[in-house]
Order: sequence, then C-alpha cells, then structure tokens
Amino acid sequence: MAADAELTDAELSELAQRLLTVPGVAGVMLGGSRARGEHTPGSDTDLGLYYRRPLDVDRLGEVAREVAGPSARVTPPGEWGPWVDGGGWLKIRGLAVDWIYRDLDRVQHQWAEAEQGRYAFHLQAGHPLGWADFGYAGEVALGRVLGDASGELSALRRRAQVYPRALSASLVDGLWEADFLVGLARKAVPRRDSAYVSGCLFRLVGVCAHALHGAAGRWLINEKGAVAAAGRLPGAPAKFADRVDAAFGAVNGDPLRLTLAIDIAADLVLETTEACAMMLR
Repeated sequence: MAADAELTDAELSELAQRLLTVPGVAGVMLGGSRARGEHTPGSDTDLGLYYRRPLDVDRLGEVAREVAGPSARVTPPGEWGPWVDGGGWLKIRGLAVDWIYRDLDRVQHQWAEAEQGRYAFHLQAGHPLGWADFGYAGEVALGRVLGDASGELSALRRRAQVYPRALSASLVDGLWEADFLVGLARKAVPRRDSAYVSGCLFRLVGVCAHALHGAAGRWLINEKGAVAAAGRLPGAPAKFADRVDAAFGAVNGDPLRLTLAIDIAADLVLETTEACAMMLR
C-alpha cells in the first residue's frame, strides 16, 4: 500500500473483527474525519475501542504489534486521563491509526445524562475547554460502527441520531457563563492582563459554540474547528468566526485594545443568545 493511501473499508472491518477477539472489547467504531467523509490523504484514522472492564491490555498489545510492528504500544485504561482514558498511536503500513478507548458503560451513562439535559466540561489533557461529557454520545452518533459484539453500540447510535431536546435547552441556558465571563474579563483591563482576558474569551467562545450547536440539534464533540462549525450553522450570528478572530486579534497589553476585544465578545454573546432563542422556537 502506498504511503499516501488509506486503509480500505474491508481492511478496517477485518481489523475490527480482530479487535473483537480481545477480551473486554465490546465494539469498534470509526470516528473522526474518515467517518464523516471529510478526510484527506494525510488524515489520521480514528478507531474507538469500546470496552468493558477488565480489558485484556496484554492481548490488545499483541494485536497492536501484529498489525503495526514490534514497537507498537497500547496503554492501560486511565493512562491518558479520566475522560480520554487510553489507547495507542499506531502506524499501520505507514499510516497513522489511532486506537482510543471508550468505557461502554460510561458512554451509556453519559447518554442517559444527556437525554435529561445534564452535562459538564471536565478537566482532560488536550482539551483546553474541558471534555464535554455528552461528547461520548456525539461520537457514537457521528461515527460508523465497524464491529459490535452485542449490538449495544449500534442500538445507541440509532438513539443518538435524535439530539436530546433537554440537552439543547441546557446548553443554551449555559450562556449565563459567557455573559459572566464578559464581566470578569473587564475587571482585568486595568491590570493589562491580556492572558487572563484571553482565557475568558476562549471559554466564552466555546460556551457560545456549544450553545449554538445545541440549539441547532447538532453534535459538537471537540474544540478543534468548533468556531468555524458554529459559524456555518443556519441562524448563527453573522460572520461569527470572523468576529471571533477579530476579538482575539485585538488582545494585547493596551487597555483600549483589550476593551475592544471584550466589546466584540459581548456583542457575540448577546447575538448568540438571540440566535439560540430563534432556533429553539
């Protein structure tokens, strides 16, 4: 296989069946840009390994070495953190194939929480806004099932195709935090604290992006590309992404520039609130 090719659907299905022989692996799902049909020749292939404890990490490591060479390694659950809890960064025929663990019982629990409109952002390395726990359900909704020993993963995917109305309402209600962050950022202007203002703006924008997706009934599962995706939603504030760029571009140690950045953000929060109200009608 050429270095710039991709694993075929048949090869991915065969790999999923091998993974299902590992004790503890309950299902395998293709995620990321490949599942959405948005991948490029240089895109990684993301495979979600849905497991139940105890996961046989030794056997999983053997499979990894069989398909990716003797240096391939997988982690025990928990090594990467509490929410993205482990996996392996592999090279199969020179292609990047990422195995990412998902505790199936935890995924099912967070789907039930999302159905009730309960969510939170959790501390997790690699996720500066925080891991949105409803992201588990979004991954299942947006992914493609490659292997499913019990049928649970496929059943959950069918349910997650319908975005929970209660979650929509809760994410929009969460815009109170974006408004609160505007006030916090303004208090930092006299100190010329551009780093603190930037932090407030980043979280504010993330809260707005999630609220817009919630109001539109669209899953948002990562901070990467969230601003651009929010700007493309029908009914989003005009030039949403451009205005976010303008806000961050204004941040420096000059109080006038910091005030400009916060003013831009404050207008976005107001317009996001109005846009979400319209979407939910």
